[in-house]
Amino acid sequence: MKLSEELAWRGLVNQTTYPDISALDGEPISFYWGVDPSADSMTIGNLAAAMLVKCLIRYGHKPVLLVGGATGLIGDPDGKSEERSLKSPDEIEKNKQAIVAQYKQIFGGQELNIVDNYDWFKELRYLDFLREVGKHVPLRQMLARDFVQSRLGEKGKGISYAEFSYVLIQAYDFLTLYQNHQVSLQVCGADQWGNSVAGVDLIRRITGGEAHVYSVPLIVDKTTGQKFGKSEAGAIWLDAAKTSTYQFYQHWLNIDDDSALDYLKIFTELDKAATDDISGRFSDNRG
Repeated sequence: MKLSEELAWRGLVNQTTYPDISALDGEPISFYWGVDPSADSMTIGNLAAAMLVKCLIRYGHKPVLLVGGATGLIGDPDGKSEERSLKSPDEIEKNKQAIVAQYKQIFGGQELNIVDNYDWFKELRYLDFLREVGKHVPLRQMLARDFVQSRLGEKGKGISYAEFSYVLIQAYDFLTLYQNHQVSLQVCGADQWGNSVAGVDLIRRITGGEAHVYSVPLIVDKTTGQKFGKSEAGAIWLDAAKTSTYQFYQHWLNIDDDSALDYLKIFTELDKAATDDISGRFSDNRG
């Protein structure tokens, strides 16, 4: 299969700025995917995006993996009804190291380019940031975001200038990687779409160049309607110290039969022939 065909078969097609995802079937490109160190582990929600990254790598595209040392100090407000508690620099540093270790575990055997956005923000002066970034971002664009409207609405709890500005930080990440690493695509979760397209717009406004975003679908448990990766106890973590091997196994064992094939395509690297074989044997056993 071509890459675009495999993405469709695996159920990994969602929002994208590409007119057609067949654009990914062409010459190798550099792309990036980032995780904020809000915790010292990724979840299986992050794993879905990681599996998309692995798929892109298999077809020759070049990854840049970002750990958000700068964005982690602020906290992504998207989807949150109230302000996050700020984490200390020491906690962020500890979490960064844990996320980098998981990058190396998930993408073992690959040549990895891991970057930290704190490296380009730590020396950036406030007035320079306002001139280089803020001047190019329309306020109406930021105010139109759904989460901003909900936080500023009659029943909202308000939003700080720091969290309101988070989108500018992430947009600047994309611009920096576009200029310094020739990155032309950002891979993100469905909940990061707004932050990511802001980077596309910033790149166009400042450089006149073209960049794109490709988001992973929001994976929902068909039985509960809950975001996949959540349980009564909370998130399902990749770190065995946070979610035990037994709990991790039980989570997969307890998924409903109708969703099993979908998850097999998303969360494994089994090819179509192997997946069809398993599906056939499963259907025979059910019959």
